[in-house]
Amino acid sequence: MSKLPVLMYHNVSLTESKGLTINVKKLEAQFQYLSDKKYRSYHFSELMSLDQLPAQKNVVITFDDAYVSQLEYAVPLLKKYELKATFFVPLYYLGKTDAWNTATLPIMTAEQLHLLDPSVIELGYHSYAHQKYDELSVAEIEADTKQCFEAVDDHSLEFTKVLAYPYGKYPREHSAKKLFFEQLKQEQFQLGLRIGNRINVFPFKDPFEIQRLDIKGEYSLGKFKRKLKFGKFL
Repeated sequence: MSKLPVLMYHNVSLTESKGLTINVKKLEAQFQYLSDKKYRSYHFSELMSLDQLPAQKNVVITFDDAYVSQLEYAVPLLKKYELKATFFVPLYYLGKTDAWNTATLPIMTAEQLHLLDPSVIELGYHSYAHQKYDELSVAEIEADTKQCFEAVDDHSLEFTKVLAYPYGKYPREHSAKKLFFEQLKQEQFQLGLRIGNRINVFPFKDPFEIQRLDIKGEYSLGKFKRKLKFGKFL
């Protein structure tokens, strides 16, 4: 089994670097480190067809919320350092702003998503309305998922059947969690992502509880390196 850190980013900024927003220079330093250390990046669609990882150092890079800043700043850096990433999209908010967070940061339009090179950027689901799954009923989750699929079809987008839970939230009580995961399987999702801040092993033991490393904007490069290696044990 191989170690597989999954990195989680959100907004990218020319000036700020705190919390869910990372400065573009810090992001470049992190990507350069991954490139220099010969990390191999993957799309989830690739992982679905693998039984083992061929490289010694492996990573998955994810960005939540499909901010326009990701198109402007993250995509050129991914191309520069020959890395791949998955963008998780809250489909109701295409062409709008992040009402659940700042209400000011613009989300990409469907047209902008179409501009993304699929060899670099893979698109994944981040719910329809960016609500917490642990606060929704089974029927509400089913309706949200149906709206996701309709939006993808309406805009002729290509999405991988991987889902990043908004806020990392999902039902935790045993019977509710089992029902939630069964519902995802019925909708043909193959992978689900929480937060957790631990390093995964591959193949995934729990494909609907894949953990991501929350990379904060205030992290130094040294702290990034430690989190990449050890997860939450900083």
